[in-house]
Amino acid sequence: MSPFDPDFGDLPAALPIFPLTGVLLLPRGTLPLNIFEPRYMNMITDALASDRMVGMVQPSTVNAEAHEGEPAVYQTGCAGRIIHFEETDDGRFILSLKGVSRFAIVEEIPTIRGYRKCTVDWDRFRGDLAAAAAEFDRQKLIGAVRSYFSVKGIQADWAAIERAEDEALVTSIAMLCPFDPPEKQALLEAADLTARAELLTAVVEMAAHDQPGGTRQ
Repeated sequence: MSPFDPDFGDLPAALPIFPLTGVLLLPRGTLPLNIFEPRYMNMITDALASDRMVGMVQPSTVNAEAHEGEPAVYQTGCAGRIIHFEETDDGRFILSLKGVSRFAIVEEIPTIRGYRKCTVDWDRFRGDLAAAAAEFDRQKLIGAVRSYFSVKGIQADWAAIERAEDEALVTSIAMLCPFDPPEKQALLEAADLTARAELLTAVVEMAAHDQPGGTRQ
C-alpha cells in the first residue's frame, strides 16, 4: 500500500463521475486517460485542486434511467486517484488513475462545470482498500488467456504474466482485455478477488472459443 493511498475515513462523500463505455478500473489497477472534452478537463482541474479522485462508471441501458438528458449509468463504479498528470501542446490532459475502491452511487447532484457528480456510498467495499488474496486455478486462467491472446493476435510478456502476483494478474487482464461492457461490469461487481478470477477465467474461455480459429470443447 502506498503512503499516498487514502484510508477509509478519508474517502469523499461525493465524486465526479466519468462515464466511459467498455472501460474498467479496479482497485490498485492503473488506467491511462486522454482528456480533451472541455467538461472533463474542468473535472480533472477541479479534482487536482481537491482530493485528486475521479469515479469511473459505464453507461447502462439495463434497468437504469437517464439523468437530465445524460445517459444512464451503472450504479457501481470504481474511484481512481490521479497519480500522473501532464498537459500537451495541443490542449489535452494525459493522466493515469490508480484504482482505490469501488462505490455505489446514491444520487446525482447539481454542478456548474459541465461534468456529473454524485454522492456515493463506500460501505460495501471497505475490503477494496487492502490487497486481496484469492483461491483460484491460476494455471487454468493463464492457459485461457494464452488461447484468447492467440486468436486475438495480442502479444504479451508471458514471463511477466507468470511472475505477477494473483491480484495484479487478475486485475490487469480484466482491465486490458476488450470484453463487452456487461462483462466488464460483471467483473467489477464480483464479490471478491476469488469470484473475479473465476468469472474472468470463464469469460476468457468463452471469448476465445467464440473467435474465428477458436474451438468449443
